Amino acid sequence: MPLTLATTTPGEPELFASLQGEGPSIGRPSTFLRLSRCNLACQWCDTAYTWRFAGDNRPHRDDLAFERTANQLTLPEEDVAARIAALSPDRLVITGGEPLLQGAALARLCTLLPAMHVEIETNGTVAPHAALDPLVQQFNVSPKLSHSGNAAELALIPERLRAWAADERAYFKFVVADEDDLEEVLELQRQYAIPGDRLFLMAEGRSTAELRGRQGWLADVCLRHGLRFTDRLHIHLWGDTRGT
Repeated sequence: MPLTLATTTPGEPELFASLQGEGPSIGRPSTFLRLSRCNLACQWCDTAYTWRFAGDNRPHRDDLAFERTANQLTLPEEDVAARIAALSPDRLVITGGEPLLQGAALARLCTLLPAMHVEIETNGTVAPHAALDPLVQQFNVSPKLSHSGNAAELALIPERLRAWAADERAYFKFVVADEDDLEEVLELQRQYAIPGDRLFLMAEGRSTAELRGRQGWLADVCLRHGLRFTDRLHIHLWGDTRGT
């Protein structure tokens, strides 16, 4: 079964070389592959074009509905592998949407690639496919807090959070907008014994001004609680745009 990708423009897959903008690999040259489809619906999502297609009434603050055929593309794994190999970075970041919804196809893709460091960015609700799991060096897990608009029973699945916390390849990244979000994070850290050196806080924001408005107090929080801080480097460099 082919992979379902997001697009930069109609007919062009969102597959590009850039610097990783967030988390433990921030600043590293990377090849990015953005897949389409998601099982959650964050009201502040900055990639709603991967899931909020015409007819999808899940809430989003922009209240935009995207035309599916212009924003979604299917390609054989062999085609995607060839496009990845043509780019120079040897670190592959697979993002979405929710990439682990396409775990079997991703496993086939990874077996076709040259030796690469593979990172997968996930919302943490889906277990890695058994064939994919050993092929991944790093999981960037971003569980969704209540301010995302997702119900906790859908977004915070105890068995998955326990499994990620026990996996040394998994780094947690929580999107934080205010102090109430911080209390949720600290409770999740306590409940699932998430190590502080694998827990990042990132301000919610799609512009430099929004990010800067929250980062001062968020940096203080990280210092106070022994957590890690991450910026959104790509937003400062290129803005909230596709293919960056």
